[in-house]
Amino acid sequence: MPNLSWAQEPAPAGAGAQVADGSYKLGPADKVRIIVFNEETLSGEFSVNDSGSLSLPLIGEVPAVGRVASEVVKDIEARLADGYLREPHVSLDVLTYRPFYILGEVTKPGTYPYSNGLTAMNAVATAEGYTYRANKRKVMIKRAGESEEHVYPLTPDLKIYPGDTVRVVERYF
Repeated sequence: MPNLSWAQEPAPAGAGAQVADGSYKLGPADKVRIIVFNEETLSGEFSVNDSGSLSLPLIGEVPAVGRVASEVVKDIEARLADGYLREPHVSLDVLTYRPFYILGEVTKPGTYPYSNGLTAMNAVATAEGYTYRANKRKVMIKRAGESEEHVYPLTPDLKIYPGDTVRVVERYF
């Protein structure tokens, strides 16, 4: 059952955390670049798998879901230092974020790639605009990691985060 109270935009929970400031928490389908300095065979591009891990050469599965990049880096460095490399230095960059989803009264509902700074209005534009029945004043959003939708006023600065589901509702005549 959706929460029908008008919501202020809360800080998203879990996987929908801030993207630009380093507190972004990884989730399934995020693609990352891991560089192990001076070790080309251990470096590369990896995706967070459905079980929530990165499958890396030599050290195997490293838990990633719900963790920020710095936590994953420390874990990888510790595993590599445990009998494989002396003082490993690792960097991790997010290459592509998990997608967002848009449903309801838009021309092309579906799954779309997330880009930094995405707003609800950008999401609607990505889905090729509203249908003629769309309510252009409010939108339902289910944040990644949450179980309920919340109603938000459709404002130019309403942020969408990786893994969010946006639903444009029908207007009542």
